[in-house]
Amino acid sequence: MTELHIDLLAEPLWPLLNKFYRRHESPMKALKGGQLWVARHSEIVAGLCLSTVVGGQWLTGVFVDPAFRGHGLAARLIREAVAPVEGTVWLLCHPDLERFYAGIGFSQQTVLPQSLAERLVRYKRNKPMIAMGLCRQV
Repeated sequence: MTELHIDLLAEPLWPLLNKFYRRHESPMKALKGGQLWVARHSEIVAGLCLSTVVGGQWLTGVFVDPAFRGHGLAARLIREAVAPVEGTVWLLCHPDLERFYAGIGFSQQTVLPQSLAERLVRYKRNKPMIAMGLCRQV
């Protein structure tokens, strides 16, 4: 795979991540107030969002352009984005993704902050979901 650059997206460029999601018909959305991380290969080819919650960060919006999948890009992007995080990084995902996230160090053995626990209950009404966490100490 050719050279990719992973970095924090500057606030004035935030609309580019939502444009990337829409171009790929992804339901993902960049959350205002979060940290938006992207991988670029002349243009955005992957992205994610980290939002502050009590005790850590909430990881959402992980999406990789289908043409760039299968090369470990999502794992690399997540690792770089969470490297400076202190506390726990939580995510809510479909159970089929448990193995992928476990490979990065996430575990279902986590205690969610109340805001995410409530969100998980709501999400589980419509689809199967699990919560995972990664404890980060810098």
